[in-house]
Amino acid sequence: MVALLLGAIAGLRTLTPPAVLLRVRRPSRAANVLAVMALAEYAADLYPKAPARTAPGPLLARIVSGAFCGWFVSRSTPARAVAGAGLGALGAVAGAYAGLSFRERATKRVGPVAAAIGEDVIALATAFLVARL
Repeated sequence: MVALLLGAIAGLRTLTPPAVLLRVRRPSRAANVLAVMALAEYAADLYPKAPARTAPGPLLARIVSGAFCGWFVSRSTPARAVAGAGLGALGAVAGAYAGLSFRERATKRVGPVAAAIGEDVIALATAFLVARL
């Protein structure tokens, strides 16, 4: 379940789940670098010409991020690691499409900047809650 949830969050923001997961469970320089990269992703997301999360490149990045998170939380045995990676990848695809739908509706109601910041807050808060499970 944690693998699937982290994958879904990766569908919203590619770098937030691995950054939070590593900061919570294994603080390191890599976690710090990912955290800075996640902040840069938040800023880039505000740019009107940012590619759609469901375009091939961004979607693949989200799938890899979700798979990594799923693997990380499920790596107690090789079979669980593979299953966790698969669940994380599936969650990322679902999260990307659900997040796109949410974002489009939120943009119509509150505007693009407020919708983006709201999505950032949801992704970050949810990632911290799930990473602690």
